[in-house]
Amino acid sequence: MPAIITDRFKKEILLNLQEDIDSAANNYYVSVGRPVDWDSADVAPTPTNSIRTIRDAQYNMTAIKNVEAHSFVIPRYSWSLGAIYQGYNDSSVGHPTNSFYVITDENNVYVCLEGGKAATGQTVTSTVKPTGTSTTSFETLDGYVWKFLYSVGALRSSQFLSANFMPVTKFGAAGAGDPADHVEQVGIQNAAVPGQITGYEVINGGSGYTTAPVVTIVGNGTRASASATINGGAVTKVVVKDSDGQKAHGSAYTFAHIEFEGGAGSGAKGRPIISPAAGFGADPRDDLKATAMMFTAKPAGAEGSNWVVGNDFRQVALIKNIELPDSDALYTGVTGNALRRMEFANISVSFTPDKIMEGLLSQARAYVVKADADTVWYIQDSDTGFKAFTEGETIDETNGSGLGILEATGDDADAYAYVNGDIDPLSGELMYIDNRAAIQRTADQTEDIKIIIQL
Repeated sequence: MPAIITDRFKKEILLNLQEDIDSAANNYYVSVGRPVDWDSADVAPTPTNSIRTIRDAQYNMTAIKNVEAHSFVIPRYSWSLGAIYQGYNDSSVGHPTNSFYVITDENNVYVCLEGGKAATGQTVTSTVKPTGTSTTSFETLDGYVWKFLYSVGALRSSQFLSANFMPVTKFGAAGAGDPADHVEQVGIQNAAVPGQITGYEVINGGSGYTTAPVVTIVGNGTRASASATINGGAVTKVVVKDSDGQKAHGSAYTFAHIEFEGGAGSGAKGRPIISPAAGFGADPRDDLKATAMMFTAKPAGAEGSNWVVGNDFRQVALIKNIELPDSDALYTGVTGNALRRMEFANISVSFTPDKIMEGLLSQARAYVVKADADTVWYIQDSDTGFKAFTEGETIDETNGSGLGILEATGDDADAYAYVNGDIDPLSGELMYIDNRAAIQRTADQTEDIKIIIQL
């Protein structure tokens, strides 16, 4: 049977996720990994939702950093001179190509209640940028009707604003010391009017009209009014009527229909478009159909010594409640190193990142991730196998020139071949995997990692 999952249910799922992230019992991290080429062409494959894919991502993990911030997000549509924006329509699904909302170069977000229309009913281009932070709707000279929803302040902009996405949230009551955009938005939320009629859709223009018919709104709300325009004997548009300098959107409508009277014609049909139940601005996540959440982390350089520099990564993941090595205790650090390391008594030829090293005695193999004068950090996966190296054996590179002798521990064999990193990469719950082209890291570089969970 045909069925859907509603946006409201998707929002509830994301709210539950948000609550889980904010819980003191949980720790969410962004991880990076896969320092070696995907294949001979190094083309990133599409990850599959399989246990093996998850395991391989864990094997190839190199470092983690805690999720610094998270927010509901929506697709970004920047206001542009000459673009066409559709008015909000309660029958539309998702985010149409011609958006019903915009963000301006001032980082103000507006919902378009009515697109500007010519006498023929065709939507015209937007030529006047919406401005201001009024709690009520307003019309610009190009005929567009806008409603201010919120501003994206400096902090949220740095965290969540990208080329393709923008943040959206609902704030609790404003308090002393809250950012200006928080205080401003709370005022908009509190001023929201439930059940407004935001616009009207012409279903059938009818025929024979010599004058514009009178539009009557019949419903369970109050004070909404509209006016019609005719062209060529047909009703071509119906718009919200002005009343005392304000748009007469009315309030408290949960159902309504319109009737056309007079004008000497017949057959015109239309319908009112009703706002979200709580009114525009009460919860912008509902207004703008937010069904995605962004997680951000900004690793800088080596993050102490936990993140690899001088090598690249090809995989980003989101992981929950990763554990300490050889322990059930949760790791709680801000950043962490996932790599094992081996210490050498002597390295006669330097080891090279991404090469395969092999123990001449054990035949164990591993990928070199980084190396210094007496230590090699490495990963093993299903391609190399998981054999243990042997203390004191000679290690060389099968596809390079690196050469050294592994340090011997005497009574603690293999300890130097298996010095764990800060975390157990095979622990925790891997919740998201993103395969991509190689990203090279340097000591003076800061990545801005943004993970989008889209339902």
